Amino acid sequence: MPMWLVGATVVDGLGGEPVAGQAVLVEDGWITQVGGHVPAGAEVLDCAGMTLVPGLIDAHVHFGMSSNLQASVTRQLSVAELAADMFANCAQTLDAGFTTVRDTGGIDNGLAGVVASGKIPGPRILHCGPVLCQTGGHGHLAPEWEPTADWVHHEIPGLRAWTMLTDGPDAMRRNAREAFRRGASFLKLCVTGGVVSFHDKLSDTQFTQEEIAVAVEEATARGAYVTVHAHNNAGVRNAIAAGVKCVEHGSEIDDEVAELMSEKDVALVPTLAVIDMVLADVATIGLPAHIADRALTVRDGMINAIHAARRAGVRIGLGSDLIGPNQRNRGDELVVRSKVETPMAALVSATRENAEILGLAEEIGTIEVGKRADIVGFDVSPLDDPSVFADRERVTLVVQNGTVVKDTR
Repeated sequence: MPMWLVGATVVDGLGGEPVAGQAVLVEDGWITQVGGHVPAGAEVLDCAGMTLVPGLIDAHVHFGMSSNLQASVTRQLSVAELAADMFANCAQTLDAGFTTVRDTGGIDNGLAGVVASGKIPGPRILHCGPVLCQTGGHGHLAPEWEPTADWVHHEIPGLRAWTMLTDGPDAMRRNAREAFRRGASFLKLCVTGGVVSFHDKLSDTQFTQEEIAVAVEEATARGAYVTVHAHNNAGVRNAIAAGVKCVEHGSEIDDEVAELMSEKDVALVPTLAVIDMVLADVATIGLPAHIADRALTVRDGMINAIHAARRAGVRIGLGSDLIGPNQRNRGDELVVRSKVETPMAALVSATRENAEILGLAEEIGTIEVGKRADIVGFDVSPLDDPSVFADRERVTLVVQNGTVVKDTR
């Protein structure tokens, strides 16, 4: 039955001024009218006093890392407990107003499937399946004493698949095809060292241009794309030269590299919230204390990269990158980004720009006629008080695909 959302202030995700008293008509899961008069006898959802925004999108999540990482890697947790943490994380994410996420490594297609079926609550999930990383590179989380051949046994078919070790162009082609066979809608590669790494440094470059280009070729053949975990500019340049379309983190990006990204239409997804999480409590996540030192070195660099990318006209998305058992406040990324830029810029990154990066701009990301009815209501305007982005209690309404999945009015 058609449903009118009435009485709210609407922020459409396009960057324009909020419109007070706007009505939105939802029919069969889609937005069919914005504005106009509500006919007599129509089903009405009274949203007076609320601010409606497009369903939020997190372009960098790790649902497969929803438990203590150290305990998970060393097999101290049962599959039941790992699954319970992942299911809870999915539900919390939707409850926070995120109706779509891009999982950038760690889950098996099984998790996306059970959420899509409605068996457990959660956002729409696009995923890459296991990340492709080199032996000993970022993503190879095994302890030094564990034989490399044992890494594959950390996979839990139907639930979790962290990374596939990939060395050489032939292995890259085989593993790229395997990732797509498992349900991936894009590929992710690690082309530099990382913050949460056990065997590498942030200054390391990983994979050759030839290896990266093979992944790009396989993705392109399927109408998909490659995104890369990258911190240093040497790795970013290698990835751009090979044809990737998105960079995650990018903590060394300067004006020169940002101009190159703009020229090649390469997007950036910064991830600040996880840095703050690591700095606040590295032990709860299940990481050694020295990881916090790495985190401290990249935070300012990532902020500088955002400004350089914005000056160059690079499309900038938004990703939280939260890991470990404390992923309850996924909206922290919007709070931080609101301080780095503006609340409106943060919101547009988390809606329209993320939808473009995910390849879903024709379906989601804005409150417009012809888009899916993914709509989130806050009890006050997050543009006036950005802290509510991270407060699930202030999210009073969540509509996903035209269905009300949360209503605490």
